[in-house]
Amino acid sequence: MNPARIHDGFPAPSYRGAQEQALDDIRAAFERGKDVVLVRAPTGSGKSLLARAIAGCARRAGDAEAHEPIGAYYTTPQVSQLDDVAADELLEDLNVIRGKNNYSCILPGETDTPVDQAPCARERMFDCQVKHRCPYFSDRSIASNRNIAAMTLAYFMQTAGSDVFGKRDVVVVDEAHGLSEWAEMYATIDLSPGRVPVWDDIQPPNIGGDLDAAADYADRVMTVCSRRQEELRGNAELTPDEVAERDRLTELISELQWFLEDYRDTESGTTWVVDQPDGEGSAVTVKPMAPERYLKHTVWDRGNKFALLSATILNKDAFCAGAGLSPDRVALVEVPHTFPVENRPLYDVTQGKMTYEDRDETLPAIARTLVRLMQTHPDEKGIVHCHSYGIQERLADQLADLGVESRVRSHDRENRDAVLSTWKRSDGNEVFLSVKMEEALDLEGDLARWQLLCKAPYPNTRDSRVARRLEEGQWGWYYRAALRTVIQACGRVIRAPDDYGATYLGDSSLLDLFERARTDMPDWFAAQVDRMTEPDLPTFDPAAAVGDDAGGSSRSRSRSRRRSSAGDDSHPLSDVWES
Repeated sequence: MNPARIHDGFPAPSYRGAQEQALDDIRAAFERGKDVVLVRAPTGSGKSLLARAIAGCARRAGDAEAHEPIGAYYTTPQVSQLDDVAADELLEDLNVIRGKNNYSCILPGETDTPVDQAPCARERMFDCQVKHRCPYFSDRSIASNRNIAAMTLAYFMQTAGSDVFGKRDVVVVDEAHGLSEWAEMYATIDLSPGRVPVWDDIQPPNIGGDLDAAADYADRVMTVCSRRQEELRGNAELTPDEVAERDRLTELISELQWFLEDYRDTESGTTWVVDQPDGEGSAVTVKPMAPERYLKHTVWDRGNKFALLSATILNKDAFCAGAGLSPDRVALVEVPHTFPVENRPLYDVTQGKMTYEDRDETLPAIARTLVRLMQTHPDEKGIVHCHSYGIQERLADQLADLGVESRVRSHDRENRDAVLSTWKRSDGNEVFLSVKMEEALDLEGDLARWQLLCKAPYPNTRDSRVARRLEEGQWGWYYRAALRTVIQACGRVIRAPDDYGATYLGDSSLLDLFERARTDMPDWFAAQVDRMTEPDLPTFDPAAAVGDDAGGSSRSRSRSRRRSSAGDDSHPLSDVWES
């Protein structure tokens, strides 16, 4: 790696905000001999541009000995983030590769078939005459032979140990704050009817939380899976369903081998937990905690130098502990926030706790408050972070009972992306009830001017990993996890220095969270919390919340309404409009 090239690798014609200083600080950290640089860069810092500059420092072929790795990887856990990179003209030399199921076969009669179910996957010894033009293999060949290969974190981890995507000089991970949690998720083994093709042949006994029993069951599952895998491999041609079954068996056998080898390795630092809440014959989930060995194989062995970028790497030592890094190898570079704090206000409209025990009382009050927020923003789109589908469904019912359903849109697990896309394209004033959209969602400008956080996003204490950590007293981790999600959510509605958007807090547990996690807050977010006020909302009036033309207001009229309201000091965004 040559950190001196970092400014040469910056792809934009000029710097904005704190980008130039950030690159200087990153360069200095690598020149001090650090192997890993954490870059805490808030929304709007241009993290992808910083990532490209860092990747440009990777050793090149002309500088390397034959045995030395060259080039760089860019990876992110967020598919939408990779889509943004692929569409950015400034990042055209980040050569994107995706999984096979994202590409279609080009053979006659197969153009609607994804590559992972094409004839090359279905027929043994199939000789594809157009493989050189296959969109998947073409993209893979280009990415593997160019200086910077870009892919999702899932694809990156799955290709560990492959000949095509071997070790490179530099690895850049964008949105890296949840790296250890992503690794835990990828390493989790789900043994359930929908995930085990041979389920009917080997249903589990009552395992409960017994890891030895889980290992014995995993052994038996692997034996039956291997037998079925060999049967499928013996067929000259497979149906698409059989291809999917074969590939899932291969994946499952690999997962089970990893678990068994790690679990029986007395020197492994991985702690495993097992869940089977419904007893005999029901699904079993085997989960690793702090999977350092898994990360070593899939991430840390893949490069010489690493840059990890995120707005919410809150605590360096805690991050290093979770990711299996030695803190003395790691530097933290802090990038200041360049968005005016008055453009990103927080408002306290809390109505009580949204814990399971208190939700019946609090949720109706939040629904009424949401109606008043709709009155406050009559011509502006807003988003509600519901935290769970249970809360979303109940909130939608409450709003329907209050007569404002015509201005409300929601989604389910199957149609979330389609409904989100439709809502973003709309020019009206609809309020979107979302679930798990606190990250990787860009609602710049009139796409959304306000949002409501319904519930403090604490990890689920019924999850065995969470419960185990809390039994061990890891409350700092618990509060940081929730704070990280809140900070990510607050960045959804303000995406540029001249953008503005209000965030309203509905769950009083959020206020408690801010107190408990204060020492881990970035300074720029602490400034938002310190400015938080209680807004003067209008008197509850559902008819005013909907209006005569609900969902049909134009953007031009919305902008006009905002200007005419600017002189009203009682409005929650009056300080923004007057700035």
